[in-house]
Amino acid sequence: MIRLYTYYRSSAAYRVRIALNLKGIDHEQVAINLLEGEEQGDAYRAVNPQGLVPTLEVDGQRFTQSLAILEYLEERWPDPPLLPAGAAERARVRALADLIACDIHPLNNLRVLKYLTDELEVGSDKRNRWYRHWIEEGFRAFEQQLEALGSGDVCFGTQPGLADVLLIPQVYNARRFAVDLEAFPRIRRIEAHCLTLEAFARAQPEQQADAP
Repeated sequence: MIRLYTYYRSSAAYRVRIALNLKGIDHEQVAINLLEGEEQGDAYRAVNPQGLVPTLEVDGQRFTQSLAILEYLEERWPDPPLLPAGAAERARVRALADLIACDIHPLNNLRVLKYLTDELEVGSDKRNRWYRHWIEEGFRAFEQQLEALGSGDVCFGTQPGLADVLLIPQVYNARRFAVDLEAFPRIRRIEAHCLTLEAFARAQPEQQADAP
């Protein structure tokens, strides 16, 4: 039994949905409504004490934090791989993934936005400027690294991997907040290609059962 606790617009859960699809892993989903605060309730806290999504449950074992879950999936179900074979190449792909997971996403997740609005009384215009700033700054570096790697339709190599799994949800967020993507042609090309693939298309937020 494989169960994913998810929320349709959570980019961290979106990553895991893509990876599960890429690896062809059958699973069921349990929707946790972040807007209604279900993640803070006792029932879900018993599943994930941090009160965050995603949580992946495999044969009664629970795993948290999307990057740790992705590494677990890669080790448990290595084919098709999310990481290239060589140590240097794996490090470069992980660096791309970390740029998003560590440098962009934490500054813009729902908890941070709520704190800016509710506690610091930041207005919606300034909050959205904050959001766009960190995506634009991160995407400039990501685009340069893609150029250095000579990327084509995916971030590295010829098949989608870990970096693409992280990138596509972040581009989705960028579009939600009206980030101008004109300066990032490689990112846009990769997004366009990945969204033609079933694994990515089925993982999109609007395709989830809990999407309104």
